[in-house]
Amino acid sequence: MTTVDPRPSAHAADGPRAELAPARRASHSRRDVVRAYVALTKPRIIELLLVTTVPVMFLAADGVPDLRLLLATLVGGMLAAGGANALNCFYDRDIDQVMVRTGHRPLVTGQVSPRGALVFGLTLSVVSVAWFALTTNLLSAALAAAAILAYAVGYTILLKRRTPQNIVWGGAAGCMQVLIGWTAVTGSLSWQPWVLFAVLFFWTPPHYWPLSLKFREDYAAAGVPMLPVVASQRRVSFEIVAYSWAMVLASLALVPAAGTGPVYLVVAGLLGGWFLYEAHRLQRRTRKGLEAKPMRLFHLSITYVSLLFLAVAAVPFTRF
Repeated sequence: MTTVDPRPSAHAADGPRAELAPARRASHSRRDVVRAYVALTKPRIIELLLVTTVPVMFLAADGVPDLRLLLATLVGGMLAAGGANALNCFYDRDIDQVMVRTGHRPLVTGQVSPRGALVFGLTLSVVSVAWFALTTNLLSAALAAAAILAYAVGYTILLKRRTPQNIVWGGAAGCMQVLIGWTAVTGSLSWQPWVLFAVLFFWTPPHYWPLSLKFREDYAAAGVPMLPVVASQRRVSFEIVAYSWAMVLASLALVPAAGTGPVYLVVAGLLGGWFLYEAHRLQRRTRKGLEAKPMRLFHLSITYVSLLFLAVAAVPFTRF
């Protein structure tokens, strides 16, 4: 079900914004321009990706990883994620003009030109792959390239505007960081990182769909078929619960896969129970026709993944 929004369409917004953009750029200081380019990389998303990378490296090293390798992997991860995010901003600049949530982005305000954003995104992407090849290994470099392509092409271009399952499959790009962190240390892949990949894969819909519920009208106005736009709140809440259960089960699967010990088991169990309680709470509210209040689960999802991966980092030191 799609709402009708009185705001102008993305195409209608191109004209006046395109005329004003050069003048706006000229009035900004060099510091403002630098900040605008940094904003294209979506730093808050990068922070979340790195929160999952470092603990995996501790697990792969069965202790504290080589600090130079850790730093190199973090730099490469920031470059790769930043490049992919900048390319996403370049391609989505038309719908970003329509959505209230994204109306402040640099390509909308005119602080950065489309060409500048494209060159910036491609440069960061190429440099990141080369950086991984030079400082870690070719497998990590290949995984970084795959992650960039999965997000910038698979999700942004092929999936986002075509299917309500866009975030499910597109979210796999964000899961690649755990594989990159593992291979940076070991040079190979095994069951443990794939289990953590599954945790993040199943975590992505319960993390993103509550946000999409909150900004449903924004996505509808932009013509983006996020699940909350094309399905009822009851249907969305049901799928959130289903993915939440899969996520918790995947987190517990790490216990036998990595021999985590009791500390991780307790933490994963308590966090999982908390998350499931809130997911079912959201579902109960939608069944009763009450206001969903989805941002409560959205904020919890960030806390959940941060604390869970902190427990992953502690595994080498808590096995007994």
